[in-house]
Amino acid sequence: MILTRNHMGSLFVFCLSFVLILMGCGNPATESDAEGQGETRSIQHAMGETEVPESPQRVVVLTNEGLEALLAVGVKPVGAVQAFSGEGTWYKHLEKEMDGVENVGTEHQPNLEKIMTLKPDLIIGNKMRQEKIYEQLSDIAPTVFAEELRAQWKNNFKLYTDTVNKKAEGEAVIADFDQRVEKIREQAGDRLSTEVSMVRFMPGRTRIYYNDTFGGTILKEIGFKRPKAQDKDDFAAEVTKERIPEMEGDILLYYTYDEKGETEGSEMEKEWLQEQLWKELNVVKQGNAHKVNDVVWTTAGGVKAANLLLDDVEKYLLDDES
Repeated sequence: MILTRNHMGSLFVFCLSFVLILMGCGNPATESDAEGQGETRSIQHAMGETEVPESPQRVVVLTNEGLEALLAVGVKPVGAVQAFSGEGTWYKHLEKEMDGVENVGTEHQPNLEKIMTLKPDLIIGNKMRQEKIYEQLSDIAPTVFAEELRAQWKNNFKLYTDTVNKKAEGEAVIADFDQRVEKIREQAGDRLSTEVSMVRFMPGRTRIYYNDTFGGTILKEIGFKRPKAQDKDDFAAEVTKERIPEMEGDILLYYTYDEKGETEGSEMEKEWLQEQLWKELNVVKQGNAHKVNDVVWTTAGGVKAANLLLDDVEKYLLDDES
């Protein structure tokens, strides 16, 4: 018998429901493990208010930026969603810290059955990614969601670190980041007037990135300018080749997203870089268009990537030889 996608989806829901029944029709974290959790704390988040363990021991995290937040304060989750891109399960800048962490699917499609087998006492996710399965996750363990991604990484970081009762450690991490930003601002001096353009190539589409993005919010925090066409408190615009002139700037940083095992984004980049309008950009002719890491500038979206992004800022916006 050939199963259609609808049949397979129905079968998955049936199997998941059956497993929940076998495990007690609900919440193993609040039933079988309740005695071992100790005290709880109330956390306000995007989906309401949730009682979480005061000292969670088995955390599952469902966003990559959330994963970076936990690792930054010394919390290794028992399960995490995999990287969007790259050859390995995790982003390269996190691999050394991920030994023993189980892969629980993707941000867009977490594996609920896998999460259940890990018997978490806390689940951390994001409304923008997983709102539709919040109730199912809450049936497994207390679940806390941030509201959005993109430019909200600092707010999310504070929520995540508070949720795992690492508020003080989290504040220290952010203080270190803020000190780096202040140092770069001082070093930049008059170069803060530099207009920085951001472009992303993806499978089948090209975007100009504005201020309400991971990279955009960090550049704004430092104080760098954006080209007039890009200085908008919006996310991004998908553009045709006729809009290449809007990519003009003093510095152009571009990055390319390829899905795992695919090269469509790279092919899009190659195609656009051969366009005459691209070659005619002053920033390109002057050698000030630089390819940077897509994971660092947008895909990972967490505090560790933010510090790597500052490395790029120092390299391309402060180095007189860039």
